[in-house]
Amino acid sequence: MEGTEARDPRFDVPLRGVSTDGETRCAHYASERDVIAVAFPCCGVYYPCHACHEALADHEAARWPPERFDEPAVLCGACRTTLTVAAYLACDHVCPACGAAFNPGCARHADRYFAVD
Repeated sequence: MEGTEARDPRFDVPLRGVSTDGETRCAHYASERDVIAVAFPCCGVYYPCHACHEALADHEAARWPPERFDEPAVLCGACRTTLTVAAYLACDHVCPACGAAFNPGCARHADRYFAVD
């Protein structure tokens, strides 16, 4: 997908990213386990990573506040299931719907997406 497209038509949710593949990997994070995208609460658009949001959005990124952790916000790129923030943070790096492995390294920068600090 070209980074200038408004929405990736392969997904049922609004998703944008830089060179995004069919399982939400992007130019910045493309390992076998990089198969999630996060909806940013500032715009409601799913991005594979914070760098994609920075490159493509016309506004500053906002983080999910704890009082909204029960809202759908994380897309599994493997099965297209949408998880709440709470379910994603509690899933131990495995999609509860399909068993796809998520990158455990994402926990190192969860504070860029979720107000967990």
